[in-house]
Amino acid sequence: MSASVHPLRPRDAAPSLSPLLALCAPGLHAVNTVILERMHSPVALIPELAGHLIAGGGKRLRPLLTLGCAQLFDYAGTRHHKLAACVEFIHTATLLHDDVVDGSDLRRGKATANTIWGNPASVLVGDFLFSRSFELMVEDGSLRVLKILSHASAVIAEGEVAQLTAQRVVATTEERYLEIITAKTAVLFAAACQIAAVVAERGNAVEAELESFGRNLGIAFQLVDDAIDYVSDAGTMGKDSGDDFRDGKVTLPVILAHARGSEAERRFWRDAMLGRAAGEEELRHATALLHSSGAIDDTLARARLYGARAIDALASFQHGAARDALIETVEFAVARAF
Repeated sequence: MSASVHPLRPRDAAPSLSPLLALCAPGLHAVNTVILERMHSPVALIPELAGHLIAGGGKRLRPLLTLGCAQLFDYAGTRHHKLAACVEFIHTATLLHDDVVDGSDLRRGKATANTIWGNPASVLVGDFLFSRSFELMVEDGSLRVLKILSHASAVIAEGEVAQLTAQRVVATTEERYLEIITAKTAVLFAAACQIAAVVAERGNAVEAELESFGRNLGIAFQLVDDAIDYVSDAGTMGKDSGDDFRDGKVTLPVILAHARGSEAERRFWRDAMLGRAAGEEELRHATALLHSSGAIDDTLARARLYGARAIDALASFQHGAARDALIETVEFAVARAF
């Protein structure tokens, strides 16, 4: 497929999630009802801690994708409401665990749960949400759905472990990096979209198209996240700028800048990723190198490529409000960098 078949919206057109939110408003209300019901527990800390993150300003992008993809088929059932909530629980559980692993202080501009309640509580509530997600999968009664979402959960965990083993390893290849972000981010996007085809009973070929749409969107989304970690601020990102740098996360901008650098610049990157030179002055120097080497621009160019691939994956679907909203969602994911 040619990435130029469906060119992304020009930067000045300000794409947003508004069309998808408007299209899916009734369904999202039903999903939020399920989330609130299934967060409930007689152990008061569980809904308190989980609610801190779930109600903390997230876009509900992954469950919205489930709802939006179901709209492609004018699906009139309600199975996807519980499954979209399931997807959000999986995502929230991984965020709780990620913040513990990373020692993060901010998430969506608010103090992280582990900062407020401590690491043990965050890990255990994350486990609770994973368990709730599997209850919802089983209640749906489809072995196909169970296979897709349980496999995604396993792959996400593998991706997080892979990222941990690649941390501070500046020799990480671009290929390995793409494998990691596909596992830790894109697989859940893919599953969220694919299950809409399952509940609408559209068959393997349509499932594959929506899986491709979600996977390519997820890769584009993560590429943009990794780029803007160096060029945005806490108000925009909801986390501190340069967190990846301080944590020694070898993301694509670093991989590209290291590969293109002089011996002195390569030595800087090795020291920085090992934590020997990760202060504010070093962050400013790193950001300058990322720009001068073209690493940021090329990371965003790759994001646009994967975004175009996601749009291409919708080529066979009927033109209409649902398809248009999903296309604009891709454009929004990429445009966050500008």
